[in-house]
Amino acid sequence: MTKVYSASADKKALDGVSLSVKARGIFSLIGMNGAGKTTLVRILATQLEPTSGDAQLRGMDVVKDAKMLREIIASIPQEARTIPWMTPMQTVGSYLLWRGVPYSEGRSRAAEALAKVGIDGQRDTLNRKLSGGQRRKVMVAAVLAADSDITFLDEPTTGLDPISRKELWNSLEEISRSHFLVLTTHYLEEAEQLADTIAILDRGKLAAMGTLNQLRSLVKHQYSIRLPAGVAIPEVKDGTVTTGTEGQAQILTGEEEAYRLSAELLRAGARISVSRISLDDIFFHLVGEKGGK
Repeated sequence: MTKVYSASADKKALDGVSLSVKARGIFSLIGMNGAGKTTLVRILATQLEPTSGDAQLRGMDVVKDAKMLREIIASIPQEARTIPWMTPMQTVGSYLLWRGVPYSEGRSRAAEALAKVGIDGQRDTLNRKLSGGQRRKVMVAAVLAADSDITFLDEPTTGLDPISRKELWNSLEEISRSHFLVLTTHYLEEAEQLADTIAILDRGKLAAMGTLNQLRSLVKHQYSIRLPAGVAIPEVKDGTVTTGTEGQAQILTGEEEAYRLSAELLRAGARISVSRISLDDIFFHLVGEKGGK
């Protein structure tokens, strides 16, 4: 599937992306700004048509069968905002009314969803009086209350404090046991913690996809040494070096070489971190700028 926006016809927002994933659990899309995450989600959520190629959800085409698909999906776009003069209860309840849920049932489901995201105490407070993170929770509560088969969440935890983010993670994990969630996020820890399947997008292309263990298998060496910008990179006898756009570096190597290099760097007074590879390390390795070693 390819998507080209008319305003920048020379640049492909999606460039020949092809993937297949089972509609269960949590599927996470990660990538840098401009990687194509939001474009892909908008196409899958029937909000945008691809320039070429096609996509199906549950056997239904996202363009030809858009009306039927909208009966079983819910979506919270990245740019979604609450209406200032409404309350959280009114916001979630009206969203359910628009989806055809009876009033009394809608209020019950709205109350339950607001409690799940931790703002039941502010259910009757005007949205304009809530914090940015609380308003984001209201939007998440709306799509969770819809109880749809497939739910698209485009960076739902942006603006939340660490405690609120983890509370929302618990809610998403619970919902994913019986529903399919498509999640985009800038927080790699979030994808690592929640996702059953992870897709990494890089400048409109699919760089890699799989479970966390499958992604780990793409990296030859299983230990990571992180160096901040300005630290001289030592000679690496067995491993690979990746440099970032701001001068930071990552060395992926084996256990013995990691021990030798870290000892050398510490003797030189460098501040480093050494660990088994995480999703953050895998992402940096696949998407970062390649070094010369």
